[in-house]
Amino acid sequence: MNRPSASGHRIVYPVYRQHGYDRHSHWPEPMSHMHDAQSRLTSLDALRGIAALGVVLFHYLPYYQQLYGHTFSSPTFLEFGRYGVHLFFILSGFVIFMTLERTRTAGWFALARAFRLLPALWASIALTYFSVHWLGPDDRAVEPASAFLNMTLLHEYLGHPHVDGAYWSLVIEATFYVWIAVLFYGLGSWQRLRPALWGWVLISYIGVLWWKALPDTLEFLVKDLLFVRYAPLFISGMLIFRWYQHGRLPMADLILLAFTVGHCMIAYKAPYHLFVLGCYGAFILAAAGYLNMLARPGLLWLGSISYTLYLLHQNIGYGLISLSYQAGLPGPLGVALALAAVLALASVVHYGVEKPALNAFRRWRTLRARPQAQLATQGAGTPE
Repeated sequence: MNRPSASGHRIVYPVYRQHGYDRHSHWPEPMSHMHDAQSRLTSLDALRGIAALGVVLFHYLPYYQQLYGHTFSSPTFLEFGRYGVHLFFILSGFVIFMTLERTRTAGWFALARAFRLLPALWASIALTYFSVHWLGPDDRAVEPASAFLNMTLLHEYLGHPHVDGAYWSLVIEATFYVWIAVLFYGLGSWQRLRPALWGWVLISYIGVLWWKALPDTLEFLVKDLLFVRYAPLFISGMLIFRWYQHGRLPMADLILLAFTVGHCMIAYKAPYHLFVLGCYGAFILAAAGYLNMLARPGLLWLGSISYTLYLLHQNIGYGLISLSYQAGLPGPLGVALALAAVLALASVVHYGVEKPALNAFRRWRTLRARPQAQLATQGAGTPE
């Protein structure tokens, strides 16, 4: 992941001009030029890997105990793993704003997101569907029509169950992509986008404070389409990216960032709200370069397969753990075998589906862009 430039990929003006700053002026390097940008971004990849592992361990240990029962007890701190998804949402806001600033049109943005999410998702849906029908658990099986609708990420809005329980967050991700593309490309500048984000954050506060008192006519809009329990996480990621990019934020953006971070204190119950606050702290420290020690091969590999691991782990893992119990294996060994199996399967889908699909899209995009660049060069030529 390379740090994007601000030259020519913004809709109206490059970002550095939107506040009236010259690219050669007093701006420091991002986050006060403390550390190498590449190391900072790889430390974020490592954080993503840690968060993904936390989610997996939560599902395999305390949540499996709650659903089906283990023969052993697990550490209570693993309950916090369910909130690893919130770190994913912050990271998504950070990365998506980076992508938006490097993508000229909403159409190309949609294609980039589709090639990023869908090939691995489709492969994971097929693997999970057949695994559950073969290994169980039976209460996790879905009909073929529901599995097909999962491929569109519209299934939840149409009243169909998830092929894998973890897919709830993908529906929110896809909805966020639609909203932010409409706002970014429709409004065309950060000055116009900022009030819209303020409005979204304020609605998020109102939504969580009056969660049970919302009129029926507003529930779908506020809770689902605006996902008010999670929207500030994405918005904070966008603001942290601007901080990373420019080295500092204008006061208006700092205040907005404070409000997005503060939202977690009312949106989530104690003590989990403090854990989410800690996720913010870890994310900012990583973006600032203070967690570069995390950029180790093992954690970076885990970060690279984190998306496919998240897609595949839950129901397939439940089936494998149940199978190990049926075979008379000790519970901890069954969990370890399930973890090893889904790590291997996630690697296969990552290297065999996810990466090739992304590389094919990037090659195609480069080929499409080349003739346009040649035409632009010819049009800008100096006459004889």
